[in-house]
Amino acid sequence: MFARIRNRFEISPQRYAQVTTVALIGLTLIVLTGAAVRLTDSGLGCPDWPKCYGEGQHPALETHAIIEMSNRIVTALLGIAVIAAAVLAFFRRPFRRHLAIFGVLLPLGVIAQAILGALVVKFDLRPELVMGHFILSMMLLDAGFALFWCSRYEPWDRRRSWDRKGVWAVRCLVPLGQLTILAGTIATGSGPHAGEFEGQFVQRFTFEGHGTLEWVVQRHAVIATIYGLAAIGVWFYLRRPGGDRRALKPLTVVLLLLALQGILGYVQWELKLPSEIVWAHVALATFNWLAMLWTIAVAGRLERRDAPAGGERAADSAPATAGAGAP
Repeated sequence: MFARIRNRFEISPQRYAQVTTVALIGLTLIVLTGAAVRLTDSGLGCPDWPKCYGEGQHPALETHAIIEMSNRIVTALLGIAVIAAAVLAFFRRPFRRHLAIFGVLLPLGVIAQAILGALVVKFDLRPELVMGHFILSMMLLDAGFALFWCSRYEPWDRRRSWDRKGVWAVRCLVPLGQLTILAGTIATGSGPHAGEFEGQFVQRFTFEGHGTLEWVVQRHAVIATIYGLAAIGVWFYLRRPGGDRRALKPLTVVLLLLALQGILGYVQWELKLPSEIVWAHVALATFNWLAMLWTIAVAGRLERRDAPAGGERAADSAPATAGAGAP
């Protein structure tokens, strides 16, 4: 029966690519709105879940409750977008199995987010759970970007790279970026923006006593500096004679965003962590990670070792030119 339905209803690659764009935008928005919930101290604006003060789907006319409930509404709308991306992957023509796999991961991740969000509220914003909530959002961004990118190209559209060392140099930036984000979430869980509003008690990280925040921020700054220096090194390495330079453009964006983050990080610390600047810092971190995923995607897959020298490269040069500068 499903086969008959699939044969009757087909979606073009271009239309499906539009669906994945909406899903990726939604996944990005949920990270930004989730950060806004925490930084406006609205994490317990609705102290129960899924209702809000027992008022069904309509929060009380109180700022923190409205902000928290708005984030839940955005999550619900995102659920619709990712379900569409998952279901329509099976109707895309030509059908591609890995798109269906990426697509199915998205609604599963959103369901996990909803469950984790309920636990965050139930256990009064324990920092470990809030960290997990944010990290899961970033993992969903990974899957969403993979779906977004792969839906735009058929496997034969873009040539593979012959620059094995250059591609692996780019890939080695990923764990540094992930470690920087992890340290940043620990810093937030140790700081003044734990997500509660006045009169509520919420735990923070205190493994270094009263100096925990400064201890974590210092290490976050060191890791971010290493990440930035490594990215600069890779940028110059890609420019070497004979190197594959197609990842230079997105890597340049990564470097610019890292520079902005460094400046903003210094400013927010000197100004005693105002919530607006902290939110901007989180937003830049999100866009920086998307730029890093873009860099990995543009660097591409490696050419097989047993491929004829120059043969595949020459055959695929035309579509590769079109794909190398894609978003």
